[in-house]
Amino acid sequence: MRFLSTLAFIVLLSACSSVIEGTSQEIVVNTVPEGANCALEREGQIIGRVDPTPGGITIEKTKHDLNIICSKDGYQEATFFNKSDVAGATVGNIILGGGIGWIIDSASGADNKYTTPVNITMVPLE
Repeated sequence: MRFLSTLAFIVLLSACSSVIEGTSQEIVVNTVPEGANCALEREGQIIGRVDPTPGGITIEKTKHDLNIICSKDGYQEATFFNKSDVAGATVGNIILGGGIGWIIDSASGADNKYTTPVNITMVPLE
């Protein structure tokens, strides 16, 4: 019985990042000036848009980085590289849940996070 209780406890904690961090994240994009159209691109595919800025969009987290490409009439196109980083709950998950928890969170994207808010200054055309 004690073994089953311990096993149940480990299973419940095994997806710590999934529970604490979740598998999706809102990315807020601010531009100077406001009113830009920004595409979020991952692995060459547009996964969403913030139009107009400022605004936010909820995306699924993965290990793949994002490029945020903003355009506005009268301004040069601006790009922001948003690196997929390790979520804070991942370390605790590895310690408490061991390899099982990390595998679950890695597969779901819960062990990743992106920078937010993103602040982009656009340069006027000459």
